[in-house]
Amino acid sequence: MRKSYRIKRESDFSLVYHQGENTANRQFVVYQLSKEQKHFRIGISVGKKIGNAVTRNYVKRRIRQAIYELKDDLRQDVDFIIIARKPSANMSQHEIKQSLIHVLKLSKLLVPKDA
Repeated sequence: MRKSYRIKRESDFSLVYHQGENTANRQFVVYQLSKEQKHFRIGISVGKKIGNAVTRNYVKRRIRQAIYELKDDLRQDVDFIIIARKPSANMSQHEIKQSLIHVLKLSKLLVPKDA
């Protein structure tokens, strides 16, 4: 995924945290904020409770891959942040993707294109 799809600045993270809505399941928390833009932006946060740096980066890569596979079905007018909880460290790629699909449907961010 291109870097233009990522939220990097702390000010952007804070804006989504404080003004956005949140939805959660056991593995992930999603904060979302509607914006007027041509594509979505995503921020991924994996806290130190998850494990060491290697584990945290591994979880981030898996989340990024799952979002990449779902990008055509995501709403394009939002910024959203995904926060990984501890159980996500021991999940397979398929389980992470299924859990993300679940939480994104709950937050109404996943809108499948009509085939």
